[in-house]
Amino acid sequence: MTIREAKQKLEHFCAYQERCHAEVVSKLYDLKMTSDEIDIVIVHLIQENFLNETRFACSFARGKHRIKYWGKIRITNELKFRQISSTNIALALKEISAEEYAETFEQLSERCWNSIHEKNILKKRKKFCDYMLRRGYESDLIYNKVKELELDLE
Repeated sequence: MTIREAKQKLEHFCAYQERCHAEVVSKLYDLKMTSDEIDIVIVHLIQENFLNETRFACSFARGKHRIKYWGKIRITNELKFRQISSTNIALALKEISAEEYAETFEQLSERCWNSIHEKNILKKRKKFCDYMLRRGYESDLIYNKVKELELDLE
């Protein structure tokens, strides 16, 4: 594959959906490109604004929070896994307002608590906490919420 063909293919790849550098580099390796060719294509994509790590991080954070209801810890871990810089991660987390985050947490926690049909309160608490921790919410938020939900039962 020529550099020109790779540029066109990757322009379409990046225009379809926001991509991080790691995804693009992986795609180029799959296309059997050499390191020098990959550098040329990456520079072209950045100059033409097809590839922007900050824009990717912000879009990723907004989407995962609004659509999959992920917490900040899970979003941060996923962005780190994609080799996004800590500066861009901090910018991405600012995309989620405190009000929106709290509202999503409340809705998700209420729905989760009500969906667990467990007679033993300790097992119910564990299932709830495990689920919310997997979603990436902060443990202090979760434990305060579980205490509040248990008081409602009494």
